[in-house]
Amino acid sequence: MDLGKYINDINIFKEVNKEALKALTERASILKLKKGENLFMEKTEVTNIYIVVEGNVVLYRLSEGGQKKIVYILGKNYVINEVIMDGKFASISADAYETSLILSIPKDNFMKAMSVDWDFNYKIICSMSKKIRRLYRQLKNTVPLKIERKVAAKLWKLSKDYGKTVKEGEEIALNITVNDIAEMLGSSRETISRAIKELKEHELIVTDKRRIIVKDREKLAEFFRK
Repeated sequence: MDLGKYINDINIFKEVNKEALKALTERASILKLKKGENLFMEKTEVTNIYIVVEGNVVLYRLSEGGQKKIVYILGKNYVINEVIMDGKFASISADAYETSLILSIPKDNFMKAMSVDWDFNYKIICSMSKKIRRLYRQLKNTVPLKIERKVAAKLWKLSKDYGKTVKEGEEIALNITVNDIAEMLGSSRETISRAIKELKEHELIVTDKRRIIVKDREKLAEFFRK
């Protein structure tokens, strides 16, 4: 694979200085993951920093009972695991949500690039800040709310992050399932199915197999904020 092509296509690498670029590329490699293939598991040592080049990666935790809780779905240009720079074991697991290409850079090289290029360093800080803000929004959804409002809020956010305009509204451009939404919200599949049925009855969304279309994002927002 043409490593240079992928490096040049990643937003955070644009305008990095020569010394930083050398550190980032000299031991980098591209990984191809099939849908569902694991990248790393929580409580294991991870020595590489990973960045999504193509596709999407799901980050999740498992409860003691084995229940899966999806924390993030990260798409192109996202740094997956900058948190490991503190030298501790991974605190989350990562799988390919679909067939994906992942840029792998040894942690030492990545940190060297940060040390010689303040602008690149700042981009990584912003990447971490963005994830923290997303966590804050998720915490907001843990307060007592009817499940249909939680589902509405999640679909609104997914349509904002992954939406593409179609005739009926904003289609969530992920091959998402009811089970995926249940794992995002820590609920059962049956409960989420009932909530989606209610949103359809309110004519806020349309579903077709694995397609979910938000008919009007503003009306959906009004529904979960009321």
